[in-house]
This record gives sequence, C-alpha cells and structure tokens, in this order.
Amino acid sequence: MLHYPEPLARLINELQKLPTIGAKTAQRLAFFMLKMPESDTTKLAQALSEVKTHLDYCSVCGNITDQQPCYICTDTRRDRQTVCVIEEPDDLLAIERTQEYKGLYHALMGVLSPLDGVGPKDLRIDQLFQRIHSEDIKEVILATNYTTEGQATALYLTKQLESLEITTTRIAYGIPVGGDLEYIDAVTLAKALEGRRRI
Repeated sequence: MLHYPEPLARLINELQKLPTIGAKTAQRLAFFMLKMPESDTTKLAQALSEVKTHLDYCSVCGNITDQQPCYICTDTRRDRQTVCVIEEPDDLLAIERTQEYKGLYHALMGVLSPLDGVGPKDLRIDQLFQRIHSEDIKEVILATNYTTEGQATALYLTKQLESLEITTTRIAYGIPVGGDLEYIDAVTLAKALEGRRRI
C-alpha cells in the first residue's frame, strides 16, 4: 500500500466518504486540490463549513434552507391546498426545475425500509398528517421514487390517507422504475406530474 503524507492521506480518506467517490477518484481529487491556488482551497473549505453552519432543514416542509420557514413555504403565490410528498429535499429541486408544479412540499427524509430498520416513526410522516389536519390541504401528491421502498412508502401513505376527505394522487409512470427523481430530466418529470392519477 502506498504511503501518503498524513494530511494527504486524511484528505483522500475524507473524500472517499462522499457518494460515488472511490479510492482512485478520491486520490485524483486530492492531487488536483494540491495544485489549486491556496485562495481556491480556502474558498472550498469555507463553502463546506458554511453549508453546515448556515443551512438547516425547513421546520415545515423539510427543504434545505437558510431561513425558517423556507422560501417555498412562505411564498404566498404557491397553491396552499396541494402538497407534494417527496423522499428527500433534492427531489424538491428536481420537481422545481420543471416549473410546472406550484404547490407546497413535504420531505419525508427517507422511505420505509423494514430490512434497514426504518419504520413510519423514523420518517416525517406524523408531521405530514399534522399539516393535513391544521392546513386547508385538498390534494396530496405522492412523488416517492419508483423503487421497492418508494412504492411501499406510497402504499402505506395511501392507506393512511384513505379515511381523510382529500384527493390522493401518485405521479405517473413517466419515471423509470428504479430511477431517482434527482436524475430525471425536466420534461419527463413535468409529464409525470401532469399525468398523475388518483390511487
């Protein structure tokens, strides 16, 4: 095994913790950063630090924000009777890119996954129902991914919503099975929202 100076070894090790970054990519990135001007590496370090110190999750919808509540929850032009339920905040950004959806959001911060020990109490499901009961919500759009866990989560929510006098819809099958919303192009995602159906 190659021996790197301790600071470089630490950087490579930390970079490998990022998704899709293996040992070789982490090494390439680390050596690239060594060549960067010190002012650029300082800006990068500062940007990483500020992400953790200045950003938080919206207390209402779970979006990533630098204000409470977030800019979407406080936007009076949004349709306040429609809530789109998503898995993670990055799914919100994917839907916003379509410029078709004008309602509110609710991020669950994950999906049901009994094999991984994730149940309803581990997600922001209770907060969703608190919003439904306290706000004038008429439609809940289930926009979880079309993975096994995403489908199970949508089915669970559908069953829980049956007793309420609201419309429950699911985004259409324009999304490929096993696909993640953050990687879907805007046109496909817009068509999926447009073709949502009652479940």
